Amino acid sequence: MMKRVNKIAIELPIPEHGDMNAAAAVQELMGGKFGEMSTLNNYMFQSFNFRGKKKLKPFYDLIASITAEEFGHVELVANAINLLSIGNTIPGDPDTAPLQNGKDARYSTHFTTTAQTAYPGDGMGRPWNGSYVNNSGTLVEDLLANYLLEIGARNHKMRVYEMTTHPTALEMIGYLLVRGGTHVIAYAKAIEVATGVEVGKMLPVPSLDNNQFDYARKFMDRGLFNVLYTWGEPEYRDINQIWKGENPETGEPLHVIDGMPKGAAVPDLPELPEQFAPGIDRDDYHRILKRLKTNM
Repeated sequence: MMKRVNKIAIELPIPEHGDMNAAAAVQELMGGKFGEMSTLNNYMFQSFNFRGKKKLKPFYDLIASITAEEFGHVELVANAINLLSIGNTIPGDPDTAPLQNGKDARYSTHFTTTAQTAYPGDGMGRPWNGSYVNNSGTLVEDLLANYLLEIGARNHKMRVYEMTTHPTALEMIGYLLVRGGTHVIAYAKAIEVATGVEVGKMLPVPSLDNNQFDYARKFMDRGLFNVLYTWGEPEYRDINQIWKGENPETGEPLHVIDGMPKGAAVPDLPELPEQFAPGIDRDDYHRILKRLKTNM
């Protein structure tokens, strides 16, 4: 079962004006081959299908713990895209073309299909697909695939970071650079425990240190590069058999938090009458409210 907490991983700046092309670029971090939907679904299916859970419990716990975090990463990217869509249309009568910016937008799907919210697809509008999932059933192969997936995801985050100066996008990417880098190390350590091979020496993480990104530095200062979470479930505490020792990049001690990130409030998106979203006017609202009270 999954438990949903009504928070997002970090607080995101609420912009007065978004950036429709930044939102398009961030879509790659949602539904691209190395996006958060890929990391989530890779680890989710590996955890669902894991054989020998009791015998190889620390590895199962590691993949399951990171799966839970990836749900939050998909949610965080979606909220960043939604906030980047603020102020990109011009409210008004339909004959004034209130969505006129959409015809010149690089990502018209945000205007025609999703009412200026996140789409489960990549930066070019192609839907995410399950062929991006590697679930071979062979533990070491899957761990290596996960390591490479996280490196690919890190490359894409660094590139999208360099495509925009919008603080909402950069805040989100800065956080994910730190947490994604943590997952790179986690899978490298798991491979070393399983095989004795220090895979990080053969296939190193991209050379840019997280501290070179202004929006990542504060998350490094909070120590978020050194922790994994049990999400408050005692069954997952055996990740401490893998996640231990020192961070190979910083030399700081690694530790498992028996809980979850503090989180922040989920943004309440404003109504967009020009997008007919949510399509409930004042009279509709009062009728719905009356029915709700009647059914109490």
